[in-house]
Amino acid sequence: MKKVDMLVKTNHLYTMAGEGVGYLSDTAMVVDRGRIVDFIELDLVDQAYKGEEVLELFDHALFPGFIDAHTHLDLCIVRGMAQDMNNWWFHGLLPLDNAITRVDMNAGNRLGVMEAVRAGTTTIGEFEIGVNYICEFIEKVGIRGHIAETVRSAIDRQYGSGELYEFDENAGKKSLQENIAMYEKWHNRDNGRIKILFGPQAADLMSKDLLLEVQREAKKRKTKIHMHMQQSSRETEQVVARYGKRPIGWLNEIGYLDETLIAVHLTDADAEETALVAKSGAGMIVCPGSLGILDGFVCPSLEFQEAGGYVALGSDEACGNNCHNIINEMKLVALFNKIKTNDPEILPAWKALRMATIEGAKAIGLGDDIGSLECGKKADFIAIDLNKYTMRPVFTKPMRNIVPNLVYSARGDEVALSAVDGKVIYRNGKILNIDEQTCLEEIGTLAEALGNRAEKEFNEIKSINYRYMKENRL
Repeated sequence: MKKVDMLVKTNHLYTMAGEGVGYLSDTAMVVDRGRIVDFIELDLVDQAYKGEEVLELFDHALFPGFIDAHTHLDLCIVRGMAQDMNNWWFHGLLPLDNAITRVDMNAGNRLGVMEAVRAGTTTIGEFEIGVNYICEFIEKVGIRGHIAETVRSAIDRQYGSGELYEFDENAGKKSLQENIAMYEKWHNRDNGRIKILFGPQAADLMSKDLLLEVQREAKKRKTKIHMHMQQSSRETEQVVARYGKRPIGWLNEIGYLDETLIAVHLTDADAEETALVAKSGAGMIVCPGSLGILDGFVCPSLEFQEAGGYVALGSDEACGNNCHNIINEMKLVALFNKIKTNDPEILPAWKALRMATIEGAKAIGLGDDIGSLECGKKADFIAIDLNKYTMRPVFTKPMRNIVPNLVYSARGDEVALSAVDGKVIYRNGKILNIDEQTCLEEIGTLAEALGNRAEKEFNEIKSINYRYMKENRL
């Protein structure tokens, strides 16, 4: 009998290996030193292995942990403050963004991470200015971080119609140096659990020279570039005015499209441009809830997949999308594409699940380590409670309904346990390594003060939500 760190026993195991969901029944997963070392039938496991920890999850289904590949967690502090309007940034978020403090942002980071973990996320892809705090908190919670420090040189001010953004090259270089410093401090910390990427914000928000310098630094360090790409007509107009080409065509011309790149959104990309990015070897992240709520767009993830590329899911920011819950994103990516194509067979539940797990991992360059439960891979997994109302009843014949119920019915509280690197970080409604209650209590006080500071500018802008407040509609 061999001694190992952990045995995980379950009746329903979704490995995501192969081209489908890799379903195994009545199986034990064997974990040692943070990695999966074996799968064995339940009636044989106790003869072959002795686990230091044994998880008996017989009323549960086991899945790889979910990947939330693109977030702005700090904006959780302004959840729900920029919906149902055109020009959501300038008319909705700007008064709050101008009043926000680093203390507020750190509280938002904590709230976003806690929410994500409770809904089954084990890997978070954060995109932020000043990532040191989020790295510290992620390290403490025990999840996996895929973190990009924002690099930009565009001056943040109001611009007139057709006016080109003004660049501050010194500020741009400073932000790049901060990205490098965070890489040197945090990359591969805790046995590789935290990765630092390079985060050029977008092609319209920095000069060509700075973009290329970012690429050189990323390639030198063999890490990824995480970048918003052709995310709006505004970006397209800026790049066309400055360089005479649409963003994707111009980025291809300067050699930016390759396997180093993770492209976020592609909102304004046509089918040909989308295929060009996919065929370059780049990955894509789609944030269906955020782009649907804020802009009414369905991004071209289907076209990207049809061109042979891998697509990950992201929750983006809670001021627009309202939640950091990848179960929500699985449902929305399937639903929106069915509506867009008038085809109920487009993007079935099992494909949405692959986007949240193995295909998402491949899209962001982590497919060799996570995203599926296979021997040799890191033991990042979650357990879904099948006794929850949203998962009942459970059918195994004539078909299994666990995956459709997870994608279309679940809300997040079905997650009963989460583990990263073979270590349990969430169990029975509690994140084990932090004091959640203290974090939550601070949020209310900070939000009240932030709202008071933002009120004057909010009233001056007179957005549609200002009118809704006056009319007692909010």
